[in-house]
Amino acid sequence: MTFRVRSRMKPSGLLTKLIVVRLFLQGDSCCPGMLMPPKRSNTLTEAELRLMKLLWERGESAVADLVQALPDSTPLAYTTVLTTVRILEKKGYVTHRQEGRAFLYSPCVAEHEASRGEIRHVLQRFFGNSRERLLLSLLGDAEVTPAELQRLKQAIAEAPLDGLEPEPAADAEPEEA
Repeated sequence: MTFRVRSRMKPSGLLTKLIVVRLFLQGDSCCPGMLMPPKRSNTLTEAELRLMKLLWERGESAVADLVQALPDSTPLAYTTVLTTVRILEKKGYVTHRQEGRAFLYSPCVAEHEASRGEIRHVLQRFFGNSRERLLLSLLGDAEVTPAELQRLKQAIAEAPLDGLEPEPAADAEPEEA
C-alpha cells in the first residue's frame, strides 16, 4: 500500500508512525476491518510436518535433497520447500549452516519433543489441560482395540507416582487442621 505526502516537507517520524498505524488499523482492501495480523502458530502444519519427518529421517539436508526425497505422489516445488523450511527455522524447529553456496538444514527439535509439544497443544486447546478428559475421549472411541486398551492399562499401572499426591476418596471425610 502506498501513499503520497503532498508537501515539500518530509513528514516527521511521529507523523509517519501515526499514518502507518492508521493505515494498519483501517486494514487494506483484501482484509477490511482486520485490526491485527493473525497470531503465528508454533504448531506444525501438514506441509511442515512432512518436511520435518524427512529431516528427522535423513538428518542434515539441502533444500534440493528434500525436494528429491518427497514422494512422487505429493511433490512440492523447490521454492515451496525453501519457504516452508525458512518458516520452520523461524519457529525454532530447524537450523542451518552454509556449505559453499548451499544452505544445509537440520532439525534442532527431536521428533519426540515435537510430538509432545503437539500433544500439549491439543490437551490445552481441546481438553482444558485435563489429561483425564483426553484419555476418556480416546477410550470413548469405538476403534480402541482390546490390545490397545490392555497396553493403556499397563502403562497407567506402571506410571510413576513421584511427586503426585493421591486424590482423597469421594467418601472420605475431610481432615481437620
